[in-house]
Parts: sequence; structure tokens; C-alpha cells
Amino acid sequence: MRYVFTGKNMSVTEGIKERATSKLGRLEKLLPDNAEVYVTFSEHKHLTKMEVTVPMHKRTLRAEVSDEDVANCMDQAVDILERQVVKYKSRLRDRRRRAVATTDELTFINAPEAEVDSSTEIIITRTKKFALKPMDAQEAVMEMELLNHSFYVFRNSWTDEINVVYKRNDGEYGLIEPQ
Repeated sequence: MRYVFTGKNMSVTEGIKERATSKLGRLEKLLPDNAEVYVTFSEHKHLTKMEVTVPMHKRTLRAEVSDEDVANCMDQAVDILERQVVKYKSRLRDRRRRAVATTDELTFINAPEAEVDSSTEIIITRTKKFALKPMDAQEAVMEMELLNHSFYVFRNSWTDEINVVYKRNDGEYGLIEPQ
């Protein structure tokens, strides 16, 4: 695996890199040899935040953990990523029974068969249809706030494409646009 370390509001020392590499080494048995692991450390007041992103064949694994201790962040992030890999492989296996198209994705993940829980199934309980009003992102944020939702889907009046605005954990807003 190849690791890419970055630091925001802090410098990532060689000691932190070595410790993170050894902790994330637990994932080597689950991920392919050519996997790239992007690790970002940031410091906010007294908390250290660790974000780990692993782009995969057709999906992206991601863990974001904040703690006072860097070692605790690393342990929690690795645990989250291990669970995601096992759950991902289990879903692919369930889908493989229905579709042959996911076979190449399934071989990409190296999770052991014994660890995979087959009880995880995605169930959509509600479907909602609504008309998309053309508006700009500012109007969409106002609509989202009026509805007290965490996201809002709208048709962008400038580009005529479907966009999503959402409220971020830091209290600010984000905009998702298609490429």
C-alpha cells in the first residue's frame, strides 16, 4: 500500500507517519497491494482529527475520527475501515448472487470469508418524488433551512443541472455538482 500524509494546522512528524503506517498496516490483508491510502491530520483547539480515505475500484472507503490522543484516532479509524471493508464485501457477495457484473469488484477486496456477515441488507423504506424548481444555490440553502433538512436537491438555474446543497458538520454549507 502507498500512504500519502498531509497535515492541516499541524506538521506530520516522522513518528506520527510511522505509527500511522503500522496501525493502518492491519488493512493490508484486506486491501490490494496497489491501494493508495490518503491520511490527513488536523488540529482544532485541543482535538486531533484524522481523516483516512481509500479510493477503491468503484467505491471509496473513508473514516473521520476526532480525539485528544493521536493513537486513539488511529485505532478508531482502522476499526471503522475494517468494518467498512467487511460490510462492502458482504454486500458485493449478496449482489453477486443476483448479478455477475460485481464479480470483478468482489475479487478486488481481500476480506476473509469467515469475517463477512451476510445479514447486512439495504432496505429502502420510502420513496419520495417531487418537482425540481430551478433556483440558485443561495435560494436552495434558504429552502433547506425553511424545511429544516440537512440537504436539499434542486435544479441549478445557471447550469440547468441537478445539484445538492447540504449542511456540513462545521455549520457551513456545501454544494454537490455533477461532472
